[in-house]
Amino acid sequence: MKELSYVLNNMSRKVPGSQIFIPKTGAYYIDGNQTCIFSAWAPEKKKMTLHLTHPVKQQVEMRKDEWGYFKAELKGILPGTRYLFSPEGKTALPDPASHSQPEGVHGPSEVIDHGAFNWTDNDWKGIPFNHLILYELHTGTFTADGTFAAIIPLLDELADTGINAIELMPVSQFPGKRNWGYDGVYPYSVQNSYGGPDGLKQLVNACHQKGIAVFLDVVYNHLGPEGNYFPEFGPWFTDIYYTPWGNAFNFDRDWSDGVREYFSDNPLHWFQNYHIDGLRFDAIHAIYDSGAVSIWELICQKVKLLEQKLGRRFYLTAESDFNNPRVIRSPEAGGSGFDAQWMDDFHHALYVLLDKKGKERYEDFGQIGQLAKAYTDGFVHSGEYVKARKRKHGTSSAGVPGNKFIIFNQNHDQVGNRVMGERLSVLVDFERLKIAAAAIFLSPYIPMLFMGEEYGEQNPFFYFVDHSEEALIKTVQEGRKKEFENLRWNAEPPDPASEETFNKSKIRWDQRTKGRHLLILQWHKALISLRNLNPVFGNFTKSDVRVNCIGEDAIILHRQNQDGNRHALCYFNLSEKSLTLDLPFWGNNWIKIIDSKEQQWLENKEEATKIISIIAAGQNTVHLAPLSVVVYGCES
Repeated sequence: MKELSYVLNNMSRKVPGSQIFIPKTGAYYIDGNQTCIFSAWAPEKKKMTLHLTHPVKQQVEMRKDEWGYFKAELKGILPGTRYLFSPEGKTALPDPASHSQPEGVHGPSEVIDHGAFNWTDNDWKGIPFNHLILYELHTGTFTADGTFAAIIPLLDELADTGINAIELMPVSQFPGKRNWGYDGVYPYSVQNSYGGPDGLKQLVNACHQKGIAVFLDVVYNHLGPEGNYFPEFGPWFTDIYYTPWGNAFNFDRDWSDGVREYFSDNPLHWFQNYHIDGLRFDAIHAIYDSGAVSIWELICQKVKLLEQKLGRRFYLTAESDFNNPRVIRSPEAGGSGFDAQWMDDFHHALYVLLDKKGKERYEDFGQIGQLAKAYTDGFVHSGEYVKARKRKHGTSSAGVPGNKFIIFNQNHDQVGNRVMGERLSVLVDFERLKIAAAAIFLSPYIPMLFMGEEYGEQNPFFYFVDHSEEALIKTVQEGRKKEFENLRWNAEPPDPASEETFNKSKIRWDQRTKGRHLLILQWHKALISLRNLNPVFGNFTKSDVRVNCIGEDAIILHRQNQDGNRHALCYFNLSEKSLTLDLPFWGNNWIKIIDSKEQQWLENKEEATKIISIIAAGQNTVHLAPLSVVVYGCES
């Protein structure tokens, strides 16, 4: 064995070939000379043995550097070589930084040559964040086959709808073949049953050819319980902090440098090796770091440097329960540096107004003024007392540009964490479904759909797992029941370990061309087109957004372009009564742009009642039908 002659300092080192930077741990194949660098971080261990298991069997003693990294550089290694690490000469285990686990979470890791893939997206520079129409999907349930390859033939349909960015739920290797992805245990790997590393690259390459960006959901707050061998290597976790899903990672205690390097290099891995356009970081409120330089600041520094090297933009978005705009402030201003964050408050405020039963789930919502605040300010809970939390929560986001927030009517959490996995299309009627779609696409925020939402998919989306350990399966089953008991549900949740539960969660793509499904699909297309073509809806400046509440069930959302010479009035009638309102006197030549009650958008054509807008000299009156949305535009 030849001792490594290079030093991995700061971020990582430059290497020959297609890679600009490599992280410090794992197996990194240098294309061109059949050399592979193996590295494992185990600062408290005295010995580490590399076990090559296929195509040849060999054991190599690794050498430890001053930072706790065991290293070995070997010649004659081919891509596809499988290997294990043995801390202290004990049980041989998969690599915590494995890029591929072809035999699952308990099998050997595989050497991957990332320079071998034939990318055809050299001219791809991404999509401006302000133009994104995001679409969250779960690879396993998006198609019958549940693979990356099966998604590719459907990309034209997504692009035709107006969707220009898919957001994949986590794809890092998890146990078995069925999982949401948040039980992954190899943050650098790609799920073998989805198609592995090459499958993901083929999907990203195809998306870019179709003009579609790819976002990936990543999890840095915990690891799943099965196949988690990290503790066998070193102090990856801490007992100081707690997460609801497992041990918290050690980002700020003794020996935390290695943990911080591992996770701060992970975004570079996805951006460089897989050409991913953006990442969504799961539940950052459950990541604890009291260090002088936070893990987020470190990630931002590294990503910015990679952007300079590659000449393209990469996006970082977050799920956060803080209701604090520091998440999207720059590190220089004391923030975490994310480009945008998910905003649950918008979902809650709108949903409870559309479905009165939603009050049982979101007891602190249900007032029309809260929806108005969601449009004008962002966070609804900005320091008020919140019953569900039994304390005051949040701080104001007023004035924060709208493109710093991602909003939605549905996502994997909002659907999958209902006991019967009901989508909005099952919970509310057709007219309310149209209002919900209009509410996000006419907003001053970045909109996101959940797979199948664009055509009103009605199949449920359940929680599912595929663990191999009976005791763990029982723990998950009991935990799921207990969770729903706390949410005051009186139904029995489906068995998450059952393959039937997984199969019932698959969407029915063929439904999008039939009946009401086709109608709601066309409605989504019209709204996306309106958003893209009218500059009023491309203005994210919050001072240009105003809302008037009409009684307890209606609002008028006023949008204007940045020059202030084009305006749109979006009338939302969430009541079951007709309303008559006046158009503003300051506008000239108001023109109806879209109306959910026009005949083309009605499910029952025979019972259509066409709404008449009277726009004449001295008479600017709008008649709003029950449960409707109408948009008017003018130039001033």
